[in-house]
Amino acid sequence: MVHHSRPDYEINQLAKEESWRLFRILGELTEGFDHLTGIEPSVSIYGSARVKPGDPIYEKTRDIAFRLGQHGFNIITGGGPGVMEAGNRGAREAGVKSVGLNITLPEEQQPNPYTTLTLTFHHFFVRKVMLVKYATAFVIMPGGLGTLDELTEVLTLIQTGKLKPFPVIVFDSEFWRQFIDWIHHVVYPRGYVDAEDLKLVRVCDEPAEVADIVKAWYQTRAFTGRELLSE
Repeated sequence: MVHHSRPDYEINQLAKEESWRLFRILGELTEGFDHLTGIEPSVSIYGSARVKPGDPIYEKTRDIAFRLGQHGFNIITGGGPGVMEAGNRGAREAGVKSVGLNITLPEEQQPNPYTTLTLTFHHFFVRKVMLVKYATAFVIMPGGLGTLDELTEVLTLIQTGKLKPFPVIVFDSEFWRQFIDWIHHVVYPRGYVDAEDLKLVRVCDEPAEVADIVKAWYQTRAFTGRELLSE
């Protein structure tokens, strides 16, 4: 049997590249912390980048962000088009801080014009830390794989105790019905989640209800932001 191995110089080069990657990640974390400290109370809004102005989901996202802004909540989004743009637009119209956390992608995502602060990240997980760390609540609009990723990830963090509980609201019961039913009628009966886990998500259909839930939670719990729990 012939054993193939990388030359030492390739191994050394790879180690050097990985070391610099760590510094770049640290740099992104530092930049995010520097710019976002003091942004609380804020609400992170997620959803499809593909909806356009005039689409019901776009306009309801805009309304949600505006209403949250009227209650004094700043808005954080992924900084791109679609739901992200609508969230930043509503925040801008309400006169609160409108944060866009942009991400560099192979097909470049352009920041939307409604942010008052835009940060651009190369690493998805650094961006996710910022979206979670500075949020008082999550509002999840209809979306695709990225939206599902954000939803399930934050639920996992809360379920496992790595994140202190806060409102996770999914908007549009018709869109989310089969997902919620699957959790309740397939995942739960098999014992993969507990009964308490079923209470981690709120389903809403009215922008005013979303704003009221977040306001009530913030006032009664008196949170000033989210913190990832230490090991």
